[in-house]
Amino acid sequence: MELKRRAAEYAVEFIAPGMVVGLGHGSTAIFAVRRIAELLQQGRLWDILGVPCSRQVEAEARALGIPLTSLEEHPVVDITIDGADEVDPALNVIKGGGGALLREKIVAQNSRREIIVVDESKLSPALGTKWAVPVEVLPFGWRTQASFLESLGAEVKVRQGEDGSVFKTDQGNLILDCHFGPIADPYALADRLNGRAGIVEHGLFLGLVTDVVVAFAQGGVQHMVRR
Repeated sequence: MELKRRAAEYAVEFIAPGMVVGLGHGSTAIFAVRRIAELLQQGRLWDILGVPCSRQVEAEARALGIPLTSLEEHPVVDITIDGADEVDPALNVIKGGGGALLREKIVAQNSRREIIVVDESKLSPALGTKWAVPVEVLPFGWRTQASFLESLGAEVKVRQGEDGSVFKTDQGNLILDCHFGPIADPYALADRLNGRAGIVEHGLFLGLVTDVVVAFAQGGVQHMVRR
């Protein structure tokens, strides 16, 4: 947790007064949300508006006193700070371990700058090496989507909540966690998923990330920028 906190707080330094800020979902991004609230309370940051990527983050931000807005009111986000499950050398990432991938991707594609904060364990030579690809599907006909994903080479599991029930996203959809192993061509896979009716969204975030901030156990934080 300490590494996640260091990476998140490093990224928050890129926020300036007057910005619209995307508030990411998950165990790493929440450190950024808390740091933003702290800086607002101290008067070291002011006049910002947050766009939360999930209902959970919205509730947390409200409780911390962060002023919020929406993409309807502010369709361009200056900076989004979010976590990721896996990061490849080209700064493509897998996201969605927390179940908010649809809203996270909508915010990311409307962000001038998408900053991903991770610890070193999330770095990977190829997407899919360490993490499954979350695929959000409509409940209607979901088993046909599972069969389709298996035909692409995935081992598919229906995500469950902590209580053992089927996990539902903020939109009421299901998530199928798809273990492909190392993905040779993530863009080709994304095209196949994008073309399938019933698949709402997937956790391959390709070409969306501008910066990655990585905290290392041996000390230090590395800031990587997409070329």
